[in-house]
This record gives sequence, structure tokens and C-alpha cells, in this order.
Amino acid sequence: MRVSATAKYIRISPRKVRLVTDLIAGKPVEEAAAILRFMPNAAARDVAKVLKSATANAENNYNLSADELHVVSAVADEGPTLKRWRPRAQGRTFGILKRTSHITVAVADREES
Repeated sequence: MRVSATAKYIRISPRKVRLVTDLIAGKPVEEAAAILRFMPNAAARDVAKVLKSATANAENNYNLSADELHVVSAVADEGPTLKRWRPRAQGRTFGILKRTSHITVAVADREES
């Protein structure tokens, strides 16, 4: 059984989140949580929340044991970009793109995948 959780509109660039999600894909849930707990990246906190939510979904909604789960996939898709402007010299403006992410983590039983 594959169970997932998603966090949408997270205010961090998807490129930065993908550095974190690539490390936990395919690992057992306990190991993935330990990796995220000790990572210095700011995105690790948001990915850890989504991983915890996916694990809780599997336990509460499908009666799966957290000890037998592993991360099937962890992806960071691009969300909408907020466009802002900064004033510059001689009346010009420079654009700033404030990117957002949609983080999805899927977990499954070890024997099923």
C-alpha cells in the first residue's frame, strides 16, 4: 500500500528542496527521519514534517506499522512564483523571483515494493 502526504506553497526554492529529498528516497522511514533531523539545510525541516505526516497517514488510515515503512518517493515540484521588484539606479527596477515548492513524500510497506 502506497500512502503519501503533500505540503503545498512552501516558500523555498524547489532546487534547494530537491537536494534534501534525493537523500531520503528509498530509505526506511526511521533512517530518513534521522538523516533529516541532523541536516543543516532549512528545507530538511519542511521535508521532515511531510515525512511525519505521510507516516501518520499510513498508521492511522491504513493500519500499517511505522517500523515496516520505507520512503518510495520524495519529490519537490515547482509551485507558483511570486514576482517582486527592487528599485535600482537611474529609475530602473530589477525583478526578484520568490519561488515556492510543493513537497510530496510517499511511503509504502517494505514487502510490497
